[in-house]
Amino acid sequence: MAAPKAPLLDGTGKKSKDVTLTSEVFAVDVKPHLIHEAVRAEGAAARAGTQAAKSRGLVSGGRAKPWRQKGTGRARAGTTRAPQWTGGGVAFAPQPRSYAVKVNRKARKSALRGALSYHAGNSALGVLDASGFSEPSTRAAADLLGTWGKELPLVVVVQPEEETVAKSFRNLDRVLVLEPSELEVGALVWANSVLATEAALDRVQELAS
Repeated sequence: MAAPKAPLLDGTGKKSKDVTLTSEVFAVDVKPHLIHEAVRAEGAAARAGTQAAKSRGLVSGGRAKPWRQKGTGRARAGTTRAPQWTGGGVAFAPQPRSYAVKVNRKARKSALRGALSYHAGNSALGVLDASGFSEPSTRAAADLLGTWGKELPLVVVVQPEEETVAKSFRNLDRVLVLEPSELEVGALVWANSVLATEAALDRVQELAS
């Protein structure tokens, strides 16, 4: 099987040549169950897990028995902080917790390779020559996307030092700018196309291998 290729785009969005991609990363079988598992885990890890309420043991007051056990005609009660009382604690009160779901490292990398291969196989992956952006320009980024002609939403992957590229694309609607270390399967599933600088592409291939 021939190695997959992606167009190398200059600053105007025109293809200058084709870049050969690593088959082990961009030409693997897509496994939907692993992608689903990875996206689910990423969404769960993003939850804050800070919801909390006070149980009957945490609310103030209620130390004294409100009335004697017998002879009043009322239901027996030991505290005014019980859940059925106004101002009482919450029954089964939620407490801060982690929603993280464990995904094996090999499974996570396989899901990432599958998502990248899907975009490469559908010709929705492009490589950007970062030298075409000597200074930040949102207009130049928009013109590049118009010339390239791929569907949005778009994920743009840049290295931390490529600030001019990041600043050029980050204000565009339905465009998400990420560093290679931030790239997740969920972002690739959300996007219809992916654009990576040459340096960022090399780093992505290292992380997915």
